[in-house]
Amino acid sequence: MPQPVLRFLLSFFLIATVAAPLRVEAQFDLTPNSAEAPAAIVTATLVPEVLSAAPGESFRIAVKLVHAEEWHTYGKVLPADVIGKPTSLNWTLPEGWTLEELPWPETHEVPSTDGKTSQGYDGTVYLPARVTPNGKVGDSVQISVKVDALACDPKNCMPVKPEASLTFSLTEKTVPDPAMLVVFGEREGEASSADSASNTANPDQKSFGGFLLFAFIGGLILNIMPCVFPVLGIKIMSVVQQSGKDKRMVLLHGLAYTLGVLICFWALGALVISLGKAWGFQLQSPGFVYGLCAFFLIFGLNMAGVFEIGASAVGVGANLQSKHGLSGSFFSGLLATIVATPCSAPFLGSALGYTVTLPAFQAMLMFSMIGLGLASPFLVLSMMPKLVSALPRPGAWMESFKQGMSFLLFGTVAFLAWVLTGMVQGQPMLFTLFGLVIIALGCWIYGRWSLPHKPARTRAVAVILTLLSIGGGLAFGWPQIEKKWETWSPELVAELRAEGKPVYIDYTAQWCFTCQVNKRVYQDEGLMKLIADKKVVLLKADWTNEDPRITKALSALGKAAVPVNVLYAPGKDEPVILPELLTVDNVSAAIKDL
Repeated sequence: MPQPVLRFLLSFFLIATVAAPLRVEAQFDLTPNSAEAPAAIVTATLVPEVLSAAPGESFRIAVKLVHAEEWHTYGKVLPADVIGKPTSLNWTLPEGWTLEELPWPETHEVPSTDGKTSQGYDGTVYLPARVTPNGKVGDSVQISVKVDALACDPKNCMPVKPEASLTFSLTEKTVPDPAMLVVFGEREGEASSADSASNTANPDQKSFGGFLLFAFIGGLILNIMPCVFPVLGIKIMSVVQQSGKDKRMVLLHGLAYTLGVLICFWALGALVISLGKAWGFQLQSPGFVYGLCAFFLIFGLNMAGVFEIGASAVGVGANLQSKHGLSGSFFSGLLATIVATPCSAPFLGSALGYTVTLPAFQAMLMFSMIGLGLASPFLVLSMMPKLVSALPRPGAWMESFKQGMSFLLFGTVAFLAWVLTGMVQGQPMLFTLFGLVIIALGCWIYGRWSLPHKPARTRAVAVILTLLSIGGGLAFGWPQIEKKWETWSPELVAELRAEGKPVYIDYTAQWCFTCQVNKRVYQDEGLMKLIADKKVVLLKADWTNEDPRITKALSALGKAAVPVNVLYAPGKDEPVILPELLTVDNVSAAIKDL
């Protein structure tokens, strides 16, 4: 495959593989309810440009983000070459108020993980918006914002969600705050500066333009799928025969077909946008990422030929040419999108994670470009029907192409599983991977025994087993977040024991199967409540890689291998060494004796 095409395909998959008035006399509560990120990595405060404002008179307000040293967050939209998470603001306004987003400051180069650099914000940054208050003089209201961001330093990244709020009352007159000129600039120049900012290309706008190009190419690729390609030439020749030599009518047929495709994609886009807002899809959610893993795995196996879906869709596609007139071309466009769905689901699915982070207008542009990509060959052929003879003949190469594309989906599954490792630790991640294996088993059962020539009873049993496998795999592998264990060290053990705290140590390793079996007991809510009530500190001594300190500690306990679980009780020199195979009962009994 040519390198430019391969780069376009990879980039397309990575799209997926997916934003009043105040009192004059100390009316602002400038000690907002600010929920700081863990360890004050990022703090948020609301700052307005006015001391007071009247109903109906707009003013600017900004979210002031202060980053701890060496930490950074990302901009509203990620540049194409940056892996991270866009920062979004979720505003809560009084009834009747409106908010307009303003351009954020340009991001700049910041030190990131693994000795690399990225584009983002560090230090102090102001993210502005314009609000228009509604109500009457004397109303006391509150405006609040929740920041959803990913904070990174040179060593690691973690999600942060600081919040801030501001309480004030409406007054008769708007009074600017001179101290805020350094943040917002002159109010009179706001319009011109905003126009200037909107006319200046920034990295986010450029990146979005690149994503639109990739979306178009992704739609274009759908035409090579077996569901669509074989009927393109047949349909356009049928249109030419209907219209004779009237080039204008042939072009109208092409436009009608394109409109049908676009309407179908607009409907799909509206559904995706509405679901994204209703369900709050976030790649920060382990369940959502796991769902994407399962989705891409299933369709990757389908494209690889493990099982087939959409056989009837090919038959429908083969009959597209039977429609006549402009309405026939219009409905052919609708049908082309529908019958392509079994083949194109991976392409469309990969855009979900990105489009749900965009404003509605930009998201609809993305889906429009995919639709134009799908419709473009038919439109071009309607302009130049003689090109039909230049089309390659449908054949085995199409199936080989489809199977080859499956490896891009498997790569996406691998990437999303890697993302999950940053959210799910320990044994739950092992169960998550096993869940994907069970889902793959269900797909294999369907492909092996749900074939048209099999007896009806065999096919019915295969479908039932497939559904049970996929449902069971999702349930078995659904991500579970373990209680956070602190990292073991001899110094930390000595410090905690000196403070009189009970200490539970799990000497473990990822290659130790018994260790993983033991960890099931920590999913018991009753045990975890007992641990919390007794204020037991949980320490994990991970021996996956060689660690002389752990080897020495195990030797002191008379052990030479893992698993080893011990409990140090306050006031006692020797620890309680638990049995090699843990149960909820034996762990609970040891802790109850504290």
